Amino acid sequence: MLVWRKWIKPAFIVTYIIALCIGLPFCIVFLKNTSANSMEFAWFFGALFVVGAVPISLWTILEHLISYTKPYLQLHIIRYDSYVSLTISRILWMVPIYAVNAWFALRFPKYAIYFDTLRECYEAYAIYNFLTFLLNYLRRKDPELVEHLALKPQVRHIPPFCCFRPWPMGSYFIERCRHGVLQYTVIRPVTTIIALICEVCKVYGETNFSPKYAYLYLTVINNVSQVWALYCLVLFYQCTRTELKEMNPISKFICVKFVVFMSFWQSVLISILAASGIIGRVEAWKLYDERSIGIALQNFAICIEMFIAAVGHHFAFTAAPYQDASAPRTPCCYSWWSMLDVSDVKRDVVQHVRHV
Repeated sequence: MLVWRKWIKPAFIVTYIIALCIGLPFCIVFLKNTSANSMEFAWFFGALFVVGAVPISLWTILEHLISYTKPYLQLHIIRYDSYVSLTISRILWMVPIYAVNAWFALRFPKYAIYFDTLRECYEAYAIYNFLTFLLNYLRRKDPELVEHLALKPQVRHIPPFCCFRPWPMGSYFIERCRHGVLQYTVIRPVTTIIALICEVCKVYGETNFSPKYAYLYLTVINNVSQVWALYCLVLFYQCTRTELKEMNPISKFICVKFVVFMSFWQSVLISILAASGIIGRVEAWKLYDERSIGIALQNFAICIEMFIAAVGHHFAFTAAPYQDASAPRTPCCYSWWSMLDVSDVKRDVVQHVRHV
């Protein structure tokens, strides 16, 4: 075992304890000295879940980096073998990014859209990595995957797309599913940047469904794009569930959908409830307008949900299948660099744009 693998976990534990010993008293003193209202207590309560979610996720990522024996898979979890652990790691980064982002947005609601920009861009990136993780697993397990899929009966479309003709099996089917997910990887960051520009120009109107504001149109575009990406993932699973059975795909699908898709639809639902007046003033939090109510409730919910997601990811994307003492080990810097390298994403996105 390389030396860094011996000290990195103890160093992480010590760092976390020190950060906790400094951060927790600071938060308590802050609440005491500012005569905190219920909104600040909600921020503090959310922080308790965040400080639980982040270390669980980082610990799981460290386990994949230490057991980086299958990069073709781990690269996309965190990213397949050497590439599978890093894929896994990329997916696992969703929880700390979502949790910290929501916590800061809860504390500084005026700047929430700027924090959300990072979260929403990473959301699209994580979905891409999840599909890549599944494809890499299948291709490594069966090098003749395309030929074998071509022999399978066609997968019928399910509602609400049951009127579509079944896609030809084989490479065409894989590419349609891949491009169906990739379109969201492109559209989501674009709509997020547009939202940011509209906010600066004061025409975004977050949580406001008036046709005078851009929020309505961008929400519809994101909804359509996300539904299609989710549908392509479901269709891909229907076709390959027998081949994926050994890697327990159900728990992984649930975890990814919980973080990405549920949080998005939750935000839309909260916005609708706030805009319609069903969720009225939150006097205890000193929230009196629909925008503040929608943003605060969404971010508070995400802080709590990310703790549940962190525990789910820890078991669904465990590093145990990649722990192989006889496998060659990779240097520390290479493991981290492989996780941060996004050249594969750039290549696939360019290919997708040309395809379209």
